[in-house]
Order: sequence, then structure tokens, then C-alpha cells
Amino acid sequence: MAVGNTRRNAVNAQEGSATPTRNLAESPLAWLARRKDKDGQPMLTDAEFDAGEKLRADFWFAQMTPRTTANWSLLLSGGGGGKGAPDIGPDIRDAVVASKERVKRALAAVGPDLAGVLIDVCCHLKGLEASEKASGWPQRSGKIILQIALRQLARHYGMLPPPTTAHADRPVRVRHWGASDYRPEIDPR
Repeated sequence: MAVGNTRRNAVNAQEGSATPTRNLAESPLAWLARRKDKDGQPMLTDAEFDAGEKLRADFWFAQMTPRTTANWSLLLSGGGGGKGAPDIGPDIRDAVVASKERVKRALAAVGPDLAGVLIDVCCHLKGLEASEKASGWPQRSGKIILQIALRQLARHYGMLPPPTTAHADRPVRVRHWGASDYRPEIDPR
């Protein structure tokens, strides 16, 4: 449920526990989701937005963001001395490895051509213009490429159904301009 600049995520609706909020003013995806296209429809569907935010969360939990401060992980894992918490280290490492694997699978599912824009916009929170410049794309093409990438990501996560083809039950016929008895010749030079 979107509320102003925050979006609530239910942690456990059955037990009635508190729901965490996150500031969507920092997300380029939230900015794009609030925008409308020429027909008055949102630029991003809920599934596309949620897929991008899920990738962002996994990227963050996988600790794949660049470090800008000191590394305090040794204190949590007990590796920096005998005063660390002994039971928390393995659980954190398992969660990090699982998150990293989910990110790798998601980026592999969308392909290398679309993974870059997802990392830039969803994970590193770069704006579309900066991502367009870095990728060498024409101006205003980033929105379309990002929409395609997010749609593929939402399909990978199962938030959208797989694409359907018009005649999936029939084989594709190749047509040619020759007569019905036309046979191409192969020139064995």
C-alpha cells in the first residue's frame, strides 16, 4: 500500500506485527512509478515496481553495495576477537550467500543486456539520465529499456505470467518468394 513517500510491507499479517516502512523518495523506481504516460497510465506497474524493489533488497542483503565506511562484519562474526556474538555469524553468512545467489539468478534471467540498467537504477539508485549516459544510449531511451528489464524481472520472480504467443501450437512456417517448385542452389566453390 503506497502512503505518500512511504510504502508499507507486511511482515506477518497473521500475527499483527508491525510493518516496516521505507522511504521511497530515495528510489528512482518510485519516482518513475508515480509518473503517468501519455494515456494516463502509470509508467511502471505494481509488479514491475515490486520486482525492482525485491532485487534492490536482495542486493542490499547480499552486501553487494560498495563499502563507504569501515568493515564492522568481523565484530558480528566473532572473527575480530573473542568478544563477538558467536551464534549470529553463521546465520548472517547464510543469508548473505542466499541473497547473493538470488541476485545472480535474477540478473541471469533478464540477460546481460538488461542487467546493467537494473543494477544502476534499482541497486545503485542512479537516475535514468546517468544510466543512459554511462551506457551510451540515446536520450529518453532509458525508460523503455528499464520497463523491459523490470517486466522480465517480474516474470522471473513469478509476479507476471509468461508471455503468450499467438499460435504456439503450430510450427512456424518459413515463407519465400519463389514458385512452389523452387529449390535454392548451393554453389560449392
